[in-house]
Amino acid sequence: MPLWHSAPVQAQLALPSMGDGADITTSEERQLGDRIIRSLYRDPDYVDDPQLQAYVMRIWAPLVQAAKQRGDMSEELSERFAWQILLGRDQSINAFALPGGYLGVHLGLIAAVSSSDELATVLAHELTHVTQRHIARMIGEEKKSMPLMVASLLLGALAASKSPDAANALIVGGQAAAIQNQLGFSRDMEREADRIGYSLLAPAGFAPQGAVSMFEKLQQASRLNDNGSWPYLRSHPLTTERMADMQARAPQGRLQPPKPSMEHTMMAARARVLGRPSADKLREWAKQPQQPEFAQRSVLEQAGQWYASALSYAQLRDADRARQSWEALHALLNAQGDVRARQQAKWLRMEIELAAGKPNVALQWAATGNDAAGNTRPELLLSSRAWLAAGQASKVSDRLQTWVLDDPRDAAAWHLLAQAWQAQGHVLRGLRAEAEAYVAHYDYPAAIDRLKAGQDAARQASTTSDYMDASIIDTRLREVQSLWREQSREQ
Repeated sequence: MPLWHSAPVQAQLALPSMGDGADITTSEERQLGDRIIRSLYRDPDYVDDPQLQAYVMRIWAPLVQAAKQRGDMSEELSERFAWQILLGRDQSINAFALPGGYLGVHLGLIAAVSSSDELATVLAHELTHVTQRHIARMIGEEKKSMPLMVASLLLGALAASKSPDAANALIVGGQAAAIQNQLGFSRDMEREADRIGYSLLAPAGFAPQGAVSMFEKLQQASRLNDNGSWPYLRSHPLTTERMADMQARAPQGRLQPPKPSMEHTMMAARARVLGRPSADKLREWAKQPQQPEFAQRSVLEQAGQWYASALSYAQLRDADRARQSWEALHALLNAQGDVRARQQAKWLRMEIELAAGKPNVALQWAATGNDAAGNTRPELLLSSRAWLAAGQASKVSDRLQTWVLDDPRDAAAWHLLAQAWQAQGHVLRGLRAEAEAYVAHYDYPAAIDRLKAGQDAARQASTTSDYMDASIIDTRLREVQSLWREQSREQ
């Protein structure tokens, strides 16, 4: 959603809460969000990158917790909404809120901001749009029925995805561009998102000065004439009052921009490389450390460029040069003692070895470093890929089974679990896991297809365990068919 809207300083300071969005219920809003989000899951520009996702969620989670503790998020909202972030490969600088607690973040935004504090500023703003029920209130003010609203959103999104003229307005591929235009917030709603979003930063552990430096970036982009990479600047021009308000809110005497972390610099580099640049651009990034001016750059800049170089070479399928760049990055990080940055570097090395067809080497790297990292999603998924590639599927299934019990909407984990079960000859379990991966993305017809395939396979089964798995599949099929009928009635 476009982020920054002009507002007088005094109006922002005194603005009251705008209400609870009672025009539609939380359940209806969640259903609306689910309908929109399942189309975005199918968009080719949707990306589930475990490393970037984990980094963004580590910023997002304390903001959500701060909203709960401050009373900005009701218990009902906390339980009913998704609170999920989707990443899109688009290199334009934007983020947007959708109904039901979903947020979208462009890789271009992660690449452009200088610190986690600046990124937290954007996420806090979008979070406030959700907690204050701005979308529900907007729908009520438009006085449109829910079916008509949904139809308008989805038809507009599908049209945008097929229009070459919409290319510069992408959010997550073409589909969300029209959705963003349909869900434009009012000036008062933008003020409230500024005011409450800012108040979440310090309780969540982020420097409020990140809001000041983020606004300075926006102001600079406005002065340089928006070239399409800052979509919300076209409809939300900045003002001097806006800047003054952020500066007035920040603690006096501490207005210097927050210091970027090594991890953020590396994740910004990752976001750039994963944005599907041309092969020529990858080669340019890969060779940046060879430039004469490289030695004069700061340690942070060097770390980011070594990371981009290693990942770019890996994308170009040049494993030897990727390892060389990684070794230089590793040496730099060892001298700095940044635990999180070293963890990110380890995961990058595992990626390089997996891309080079060396799963056993990737597993050797998985065994190094902090043991607690083994409980993280990036480590779990990378290690699972390595075990599967090494022909040791039995090492995967138990860990993944435990993981999806806690997070049943992790489609990537379900897909890997399906591969693990199939490799061990557990056909029914594999088909059920495939179905659950589709359910996680609200693709109920595909899930039903896999579950029916499981029923067909079960007719040929003979062991007790197969009978038990067949019973689970039968039960799950009835549940998913019910979900599909409900989804069909909403369309």
